[in-house]
Amino acid sequence: MWYSFCRFSNSGIAVYELVIAGGWLMLPIILSSVVMIAIAIERYWSLRPSKVVPPTLLGQVWHWLKQNQLTKENIHELRGSSALGSILAAGISNSGHGREVMKDSIEEAAVQVVHSLEKHLVPLGTIAAVTPLLGLLGTVIGMIKVFTAIMIEGTGNAGVLAGGISEALITTAAGLSVAIPALIIHKYFERRVDSLVVEMEDQAIKLIDALHGDRVFRQDETQSKEVAAA
Repeated sequence: MWYSFCRFSNSGIAVYELVIAGGWLMLPIILSSVVMIAIAIERYWSLRPSKVVPPTLLGQVWHWLKQNQLTKENIHELRGSSALGSILAAGISNSGHGREVMKDSIEEAAVQVVHSLEKHLVPLGTIAAVTPLLGLLGTVIGMIKVFTAIMIEGTGNAGVLAGGISEALITTAAGLSVAIPALIIHKYFERRVDSLVVEMEDQAIKLIDALHGDRVFRQDETQSKEVAAA
């Protein structure tokens, strides 16, 4: 245990030394990595398919409609239950005004829902774009220090030269180490949002067609999706 503790302590000291050697630009790079991790955790939790598009929600709504149990309280509960619930509630509230009005109300609600689903993805993309530039800036600053040292002291002082070169390389590596996973995570959540939007659009179209006579809604459609999701 003592050996493991010593190794852990030495590793911490080594990381600290790398951060110090990288210069002040390591601070925004580290802060960017913390923000990236926080956004990734929050979006992973918020964009769960079972939370955004509950598999049994459309079936429940259709059951309320068939049994004439859809009250204002149910619509209010539906609107706050999930992203899909918010879209369906907007459509149901305007279903009596015709198919086109119902469709327009669903599209308006969908714009707000998609905006909420894409929350924090822009900062994540910004981190993916900016951190390599911070690393590049650190590289330029480090090389400026190297050439300045050469101009002042010549090539005899190897310590000064090594310090400038290490600062250049460390910031570049740190910037790329944050930018690459940030870019991957950003693309992953963009794809998840697109998939969720397609699924919500499909559910909304089913409700519109069922309410306006173009489609006979089948309860087993939702049940089969629930089995597939499980």
